Amino acid sequence: MRYLKNNMRKYITFTLVLLVIAACKTKKTVAEQIVSEQAVTKNKAKEIIQKHYENLLSFETASIRSSADYEDKKQSISINADIRIKKDEIIWINLKFFGIPMAKAFITPTRVSYYEKANNTYFDGNYSILTKMLGTDLDFQKVQNLLLGRPIDNLTKEEFIAEIADNLFQLKSKNKTDIEKSFSFETANYLLKKQFINQTSKNRNVLVNYPSFTNQDNMFLPTGVSILANQQDQVKINVEYKKITFNEPLSYPYSIPDGYSQIKID
Repeated sequence: MRYLKNNMRKYITFTLVLLVIAACKTKKTVAEQIVSEQAVTKNKAKEIIQKHYENLLSFETASIRSSADYEDKKQSISINADIRIKKDEIIWINLKFFGIPMAKAFITPTRVSYYEKANNTYFDGNYSILTKMLGTDLDFQKVQNLLLGRPIDNLTKEEFIAEIADNLFQLKSKNKTDIEKSFSFETANYLLKKQFINQTSKNRNVLVNYPSFTNQDNMFLPTGVSILANQQDQVKINVEYKKITFNEPLSYPYSIPDGYSQIKID
């Protein structure tokens, strides 16, 4: 009987040891799996960013003929827009209503200027007016990126978490800050479909959508851009690109007419 009890104790002890070891191994395996998934997520975010930027935009000038719809709480208008870009230097916009020039804009890395004929007014200053209109801090590169279907921000300078949402690759800001960002990409060519920037402290955000892309001269360009901006008031802008040409000689005529009143931004 004593022999049986001793063997039973040994058996129970041995079984408990095995269970403890198995439990430790299970915990380790789960931990290793979590680390592995985190590594895959981090690497996937880097891969998405790298693949997106492999879609190069190599041109000196671009001319975009488009139609645009604009809406805020005071007005809703449809207009034609000629957009000319001298890459990294000039964005020139000429707005026409039934072929009649109504407004012009001239944007450089250091200056934002525009005038409109309806009220004989003009603005000539920094990016504060575009920031106020579109609900996020802007500079020349960000505006150019927005028009060309690129992320507003340089994604290589931040850390993101990758996931799949609505059959798109989605990057979300990894670090919790006042500004939340998300960027959604096609899974085939890693083209940008949507970008959202939200700044809680200033109660402002901007959502940019690209309905589709076209491959022209071995470059992927959006067929248009849709912007929904919220900052005190809501602004909706939908632009449809009708024709895009590259590397043609372009002029950028611009001068503010005499007698126009200057707009001041608070």
